[in-house]
Amino acid sequence: MSSELWRRGALELADMIRSGEVSAREVVDAHLARLTDVNPHLNAVVRVLADEARQAAGRADAQQRAGEALGPLHGVPFTVKENIDLAGTPTTSGIAILADAIAPVDAPVVERMRAAGAIPIGRTNLPDLGLRVTTESSLHGVTRNPWNPQRTAGGSSGGEGAAIASGISPLGLGNDLGGSLRNPAHCCGIASIKPTGGVVPAATCVPPENPALSFQIMAVEGVMARRVADVRAGLLAVAGRHRRDPLSAPLHLTVRHGGSAPWRVAVLAEPPGGSTHPGIAAAVRRAAAALADAGHRVADATPPDYERSLVMWREVLSADLRLQRPLLDLVMGDDARAFLDATDAATPPTDLATWADHLTQRIGLARAWSAWFADIDVLLCPTWTQPPFETRADVLSPQGALDTLELMRPVLPPNLLSLPAAVVPAGFADGLPVGVQVIGDRFDDLTCLAVAEIIEQHLGVITPIDPVHAVS
Repeated sequence: MSSELWRRGALELADMIRSGEVSAREVVDAHLARLTDVNPHLNAVVRVLADEARQAAGRADAQQRAGEALGPLHGVPFTVKENIDLAGTPTTSGIAILADAIAPVDAPVVERMRAAGAIPIGRTNLPDLGLRVTTESSLHGVTRNPWNPQRTAGGSSGGEGAAIASGISPLGLGNDLGGSLRNPAHCCGIASIKPTGGVVPAATCVPPENPALSFQIMAVEGVMARRVADVRAGLLAVAGRHRRDPLSAPLHLTVRHGGSAPWRVAVLAEPPGGSTHPGIAAAVRRAAAALADAGHRVADATPPDYERSLVMWREVLSADLRLQRPLLDLVMGDDARAFLDATDAATPPTDLATWADHLTQRIGLARAWSAWFADIDVLLCPTWTQPPFETRADVLSPQGALDTLELMRPVLPPNLLSLPAAVVPAGFADGLPVGVQVIGDRFDDLTCLAVAEIIEQHLGVITPIDPVHAVS
């Protein structure tokens, strides 16, 4: 049985360890063996923590045998994106200049995962500074999609997506400025959540410790897994106020209506602002049909000023990145700079007055969405409007970069407006997974997960899988 433990979910493993059916050491060893088998085909994990993980598993087993109180994720392996501090390892953000930037202490999310009993087993890949939606690092190379090595695993938490989908870990930590927790979930066929801003604390010891304003407004830390229940468990483990993050909030998250009333679901299968692949739209409708079959109220609807939110996300972020470009150009690889060049050239110049107006108008747009959510519990829509693109398609031409911005448009409103958004698989298009997105009002994170779990129960879990190998 131990050889198959990598197929299990995080909560399932925790129950098995707690009951003594298996040991934490067996669970960790099974996942490290799986990592050895499949990571050469993926390049998802870029630093293996085998010795440290086995030592932690030994301590976890001693606690279990002694009858001590155990955390909800006791003995469960997890992986950590390499732009999140994990004490004693470098927080590289995918660039060579930070290859030796050793973090002296854990980030709040890692600290809390350990407090819940989980055991880190590896660090995962990301693009340079997380500023692409595919995972290609000038330090570590390309992470491959386990379903098709010629297609992107998504980004920027693509290492996490590929690792979880292939059974290297049952649970992982990433972050999200423009879909970076959700893009890989779509591409790799797993679940995730971008939390409401302030729900999950973030802090780093690696310069710059103070993020740019657009990152303060729109970026969040979050959790990825194969099963929605595991995403929920991970979110609850890491959520809440932390003194290292002054923007974090002391929260008790709840589910709307106590979780008992039929959900009111707005469906947006083909979002405005660009094209949508027929297979993607069909997957959204399949998820909507599953909810309707379960007795929930489903109807087509579009949130207010949808396309305006896409423009605002792009212009707020672009203004910040333009200020930082001299430094970014010194540390980023050629492809990362090419992507920024193409998207920057297609974005109108933003002076200070325009940028300030965007930030002012953002509150009005958020108010309009909040009023809309008074009569709607969640919005069901695509994550991307296209299947995963071919590796490097985003940098082979300026048009490729613009196509990338078009296909990722459904992930942007939650970042701009600080809304929660869960992703769950709902089928396939072009032979690759399709993740649908469940967006809710602020602090309705658990409502999003409750609706996503209904979809999962009707349509099934599609990972872990064995990676498809590249044809030489």
